[in-house]
Amino acid sequence: MFKFIYRFFDKLEDRIRGSLSHYPIIYAFIGGVGIVLFWRGVWHTADYFMMLSNSTNYDQLSINLSNAVWWDGPVSFLIGTVLLLLTGLFVSDFIGNEMIITGLGGEKKLSEKTEKEVKTEAQAIADIKNEVREISRKLDGLKRSKE
Repeated sequence: MFKFIYRFFDKLEDRIRGSLSHYPIIYAFIGGVGIVLFWRGVWHTADYFMMLSNSTNYDQLSINLSNAVWWDGPVSFLIGTVLLLLTGLFVSDFIGNEMIITGLGGEKKLSEKTEKEVKTEAQAIADIKNEVREISRKLDGLKRSKE
């Protein structure tokens, strides 16, 4: 049952992301609203619990808790989370693509690498670019000789 639900929402996210990628401004707007609602929910929920824990007597508070809406923060949090999950921005926004890629490859974060490691990687990338250029040049030569 869990696999079915996971697959359903994974496919739904892929469809939404695919559709929104054609409209980057709308995509960015929805993502921004999701982020703001997520953090607003965290903030308001934390504030509400701080007010509850700091005073057992409502008369001592500068804000009247009897008028405070307890569900305001959690609802904002929930709506923001749903928006971010459906648009595929939840993980990439909070963790970042670079962190995911380095984690999958078992690599160090860029900030943890030494200068020598960074230079070695840069040299390896330059070597790969040169090889690709050489292969491309050879393919172009083969195409010309074939014509």
